[in-house]
Amino acid sequence: MIKYPNSAFEALRGRGLTSQRSRDRMVNAIAEHPAMDSRVLQAMRIIPRHFFMEEALSASAYENTALPIGEGQTISQPQVVARMSSELLRSCSMKKVLELGTGSGYQTSILGLLCEEVYTIERIERLQRTAKERLTHLEYRNISYKIGDGHQGWPEQAGFDGIIVTAAAREIPQELCEQMNIGGCLLIPVGETEQLLMKVIRTEDGFDISELANVSFVPLVKT
Repeated sequence: MIKYPNSAFEALRGRGLTSQRSRDRMVNAIAEHPAMDSRVLQAMRIIPRHFFMEEALSASAYENTALPIGEGQTISQPQVVARMSSELLRSCSMKKVLELGTGSGYQTSILGLLCEEVYTIERIERLQRTAKERLTHLEYRNISYKIGDGHQGWPEQAGFDGIIVTAAAREIPQELCEQMNIGGCLLIPVGETEQLLMKVIRTEDGFDISELANVSFVPLVKT
């Protein structure tokens, strides 16, 4: 069940190109794709994407495009964020979810509205520090943060219902698969020049793997 926004959200509603009307226009365009979940779209109407990037780029915040956030990283295209969040929501329980690649914190903020507990890992300390400041300002209290190598996951907190990876791995890390509960879902881009969004479901007998879509992400770097 999506949580209602607080006064911090209301104070960041924006105006002009960062207004609620711009958010609605972005979401309405994304909603035309049949794979989108209405709960994810509702979260994206609430969350001020412009708050998760430098002010100089805020005029482009509600365009369906990826944008730079520094350190060679990007905030993902809204349609991709919506697709991955929707697929995760449909595929597993959302009680405890691991995100690999905090980045700007935008994907984290959507998960924070939809999940009971979010654990997020980022290898670049400056990015996670900034994202944490933003999410704390918005009064999220269900997010835990870690600086580290996404390939290793978060074994101390293992037993995840969902894992979402926002950078492309060369192959599906077995460590992540093993950290899911039975019935858990892993979404991960895989590949280098050509990338595929892969879905892994953990079953009693092993793992079911399927291909979802062609995507383009920055690489998942080992530290």
